[in-house]
Amino acid sequence: MIGGRGGVLGFGEGGRDVGRGRWDAAFASLSLLIFATACGGRAEGRNTPPDAVIPVQVAAVVAAGQAGTISASGTLGAKDEVTLSFKIGGIVGKVYVDDGAKVRKGQLLAALDLREIDAMVAKATAGAEKARRDAARAERLYRDSVATLAQFQDAQTARDAAEADLRVARVNHDYATIAAPSDGVVLMRIANAGQMVGAGAPVIQFASNTRGRVLRAGVPDREAVQVKVGDPADVAFEAVPGKVFKGRVSQVGAASDPRTGLYTIEIALEGVGALPSGLVGRAVIAAAGRGRGGVWEGEGSRVWEGKGAAVRSSAEGNAVYSIPAEALVEGDKDFGTVFTVDATGKRARRVSVQLVGLEGNRVLVRGLDGVSRVVRSGGVWLTDSARVEIKP
Repeated sequence: MIGGRGGVLGFGEGGRDVGRGRWDAAFASLSLLIFATACGGRAEGRNTPPDAVIPVQVAAVVAAGQAGTISASGTLGAKDEVTLSFKIGGIVGKVYVDDGAKVRKGQLLAALDLREIDAMVAKATAGAEKARRDAARAERLYRDSVATLAQFQDAQTARDAAEADLRVARVNHDYATIAAPSDGVVLMRIANAGQMVGAGAPVIQFASNTRGRVLRAGVPDREAVQVKVGDPADVAFEAVPGKVFKGRVSQVGAASDPRTGLYTIEIALEGVGALPSGLVGRAVIAAAGRGRGGVWEGEGSRVWEGKGAAVRSSAEGNAVYSIPAEALVEGDKDFGTVFTVDATGKRARRVSVQLVGLEGNRVLVRGLDGVSRVVRSGGVWLTDSARVEIKP
């Protein structure tokens, strides 16, 4: 039996005349999609010069029932970014690093002019030494019954206060310099030698290497609730054409930004260590939370049910995947054609797929085992092994 419950309509095996009404409706809808995306461009595609580089956009291939992807734009940066400052105000003596400098943990980055601070430490040291002498003298006099108990206790209190002042002066001296809290990169040098800065004023913007690099993007509430930590994502940067970086959602904001109303998500990325912070990237997230309950039935197939469930054919052993309808460039009844890109991201690869059904504005297909992305824009101009450039 061919089922259509849960928003997913099965086609049946080989276009059998079963459930004809539903099959015809699905086939008509899919035919219109294929016609719109394929018929208008294949002739031009075949006439494209063989050495031409064709710009394309790609989309993630997700298991059926995961109902598509979420797109978002954001900026690249370190997971941990911090503004480094001096604890006290003063004149900047020297800044030892410039923008983009790679530094090691504990490396000296900047220092205040220490002349006034050294004088404060010397003054506190002298005051502490005098208070210790006074306390020792008061103790001897008290034992000889010359000084009163109150005088002895006051001398001890004065000694303790003077020693506390000395500790404060030494701490301020230590924090009159800025050292790298971990291995990382200097993003921005904010202050310069000779500049007067207040306590806590930003001096250096620092990015730590400890927990890697992430893409930070804002998404609306209806998408934020569908994104889960661990969802896979593909990220492309216009500044790095032809390359797609793999990543996974590492954090989903618990509250929206009061200025924009968007929720910040972070995508931990691989292989972006050499890229500068601040690059704008476009992410396509295969959000498991977008799955819908449903039933897909086909002859010789297992039934799947429930949110986020993947469909798998027991007869052929091929999973059913969901791709954007615009990724189909050709179709003939139960079969169609899509393009993917090779591992280098520079060559197109033609893939034949079996059409299974519709899921909203997406198409369910078999034949994409091992394929993580398909060309969703620009495919009508492609031929097998055509040169491509992936655009965000």
